[in-house]
Amino acid sequence: MPPSTQGPAPSPEDTFRILLATDNHIGYNERDPIRGQDSINTFEEILQLAKKHNVDFILLAGDLFHENKPSRESLYKTIALLREYTMGDKPVSVELQSDPDEGKAYGFTFPAINYEDPNLNVGIPVFSIHGNHDDPQGAGVEGALCALDVLSVSGLLNYMGKIDLPVVDVEATNTGIAVRPILLRKGKSNLGMYGIGNVKDARMHFELRSNRVRMFMPRDKYNWFNLLLVHQNRVKHGPQEFVPEGMFDDSVDLVVWGHEHDCRIIPEPVAGKSYYITQPGSSVATSLADGEAITKHVALLTIHDKEFQIEPLPLRTVRPFVIEEVVLSEVADEEGFDLSDQIEISKFLKAKVNALIEKAEEEWQERNAEIVKEGGEDLKPMLPLIRLKVDTTGVSEMSNPIRFGQEFQGRIANPRDMLVFHRAKKSSRAAASKIAADEPELSIDDPDLTVSEKLAKVRVATLVKEYLSAQELQLLGENGMSDAIQMFVEKDDIHAIQSHVNKLLKTMMTGVQANEDIDEEEIEDRLARVKEQQEKDYVSGKANSKAKGKGRAKANDSDAQSEDSMMMEVDAEGAGSEFNGYSDDEPPKKTAVKKAAPAKKAPVKKAPAKRAPAKKTTRGKKVVESDEEEIIEIDDDDEDEEEVIKPTKRTNRAAVLSQSQPKKAPARKKATPAPKQSQISFQPASTGRSSRAAASKARGKMVVDDDSD
Repeated sequence: MPPSTQGPAPSPEDTFRILLATDNHIGYNERDPIRGQDSINTFEEILQLAKKHNVDFILLAGDLFHENKPSRESLYKTIALLREYTMGDKPVSVELQSDPDEGKAYGFTFPAINYEDPNLNVGIPVFSIHGNHDDPQGAGVEGALCALDVLSVSGLLNYMGKIDLPVVDVEATNTGIAVRPILLRKGKSNLGMYGIGNVKDARMHFELRSNRVRMFMPRDKYNWFNLLLVHQNRVKHGPQEFVPEGMFDDSVDLVVWGHEHDCRIIPEPVAGKSYYITQPGSSVATSLADGEAITKHVALLTIHDKEFQIEPLPLRTVRPFVIEEVVLSEVADEEGFDLSDQIEISKFLKAKVNALIEKAEEEWQERNAEIVKEGGEDLKPMLPLIRLKVDTTGVSEMSNPIRFGQEFQGRIANPRDMLVFHRAKKSSRAAASKIAADEPELSIDDPDLTVSEKLAKVRVATLVKEYLSAQELQLLGENGMSDAIQMFVEKDDIHAIQSHVNKLLKTMMTGVQANEDIDEEEIEDRLARVKEQQEKDYVSGKANSKAKGKGRAKANDSDAQSEDSMMMEVDAEGAGSEFNGYSDDEPPKKTAVKKAAPAKKAPVKKAPAKRAPAKKTTRGKKVVESDEEEIIEIDDDDEDEEEVIKPTKRTNRAAVLSQSQPKKAPARKKATPAPKQSQISFQPASTGRSSRAAASKARGKMVVDDDSD
């Protein structure tokens, strides 16, 4: 905890009171008859704590929902709880200093911040970024959407930290990730909240390393308390599958870290940096791991000027969880039983489980006693979660763990996965050579790895890529199929594989049929060449923006002008921050929007980037609002039509909506296209005779006339 300065207590009128929570995972295991309501019950407790401690607002750091597409029941209960506890006549004491329309739904007039809407009566605002479980998906008319978008437009939650993809690859070189804050003021204290929703760890690592994460800050940024919310891997899972703690800028005062479930809520300093990191952890156990057994907390964060304090608040409705590990070879010597005696081993394990159940019940009673002492209600007992990891090295045979757990039915919440057996003994090299020829040897098949090491190493994307590479596919490319399968598994996109295969086969047929005369002997060679070219196009198209970004990174390294990993205070003339020149007397200067040149259609990427500027539309005329606040009116008449640029396919909300202008159907009359128009219209030459006459004169031929269309 940062040291507090001695002096008079700060005035409540100048102090922010914020409730911090992350990884609520509403809807986790909701079909389980015992554990199905755990996540929603704890979320209700968090809202009750916010009301009890009279906070100014609630701040969530991602993974509010466990699934990308939450069930109707989860969505219904979440909306009901938010309406119950956050709506009311309690006055909101924080004043919004940034643009209330920043990030609002395109085409609608209501503001992005719900308590600025005069039609809503918000008592406790809720701000949240998305995580890796509830991140935006899809490329429809409204752009990439997630469940938080639904809560945002309903006025129950303020969705922040949504990073949009660049409009074209050319822009990705210069934009990177732009983070626009929500600026708040309470009395004499100023607070800037910067949210970065979950992106691929490799992408985030690259952007930070390349100095391409731009935080739009006020000029007097050191007079503001700057709070950053992230939802990334903090623990290293690979060379670039994590975000180093020390890669954020010194202008940040506190980082709220989501995604990691173990509770490290006491602020921790970062070596060589001036900011602290707090990691509240999850509010429900989604895996039976050691980190989940740590007592769950949320935090009461108080901010006065540039000082802050965090008070951990334990959660009472969390199901008790006890985990322990035993090594049978060591226990056998102490207890004096034979490792070959399965009955004695089962007897020992049952006694061990009973001891863990008693321990969990004692912890629950202690927790309940504290609640009653504080004036709370007595909670009903909950069946505990028990995990016993058993090292079976030297044991020839073990009982069925599921059958073993049935004896504890009604006493614990997870009888089916209570026991986990593993061996520390290394397998022989001879056993490794017995792998079947048609089964590829994967990276987790290393005989020197223990079961726990293999489980820690498992990555869906890696396994799929290794397996597909070993199959020697003749038509489908490994990289594209790997990405499609990963979308199917992780994002529950049931059409990902089908769409990829259909698109790939269509492209391949076009490539093979480029030359009409093909001998049967040349088909395989032609297929191989087309597949190889498709693989190159896919890889080059996917890494196009990254390759350009690396060139940018080298240039930045050679300049050696910035020691921080984030670009701060970008000049307004260089597409910089709107808030850079922010003051009470002078509005910020903005850069005029330049019309982009026609660009090649970019492949859909998962990594978010800068939000494209939205366009305002009116019926009959297109109104383009430039950053110089000039209004340019462009008539829609065909005779005076401006040059039309073929829109690039976009996946973000602002970009997709900006090209959702009503398009006119192609006219049958002959029209002169604009000089640079991407869409070519033409009129077929007149034959001077009707389709019926042509068909009657040439009965042996098939005549297709465009007039019949």
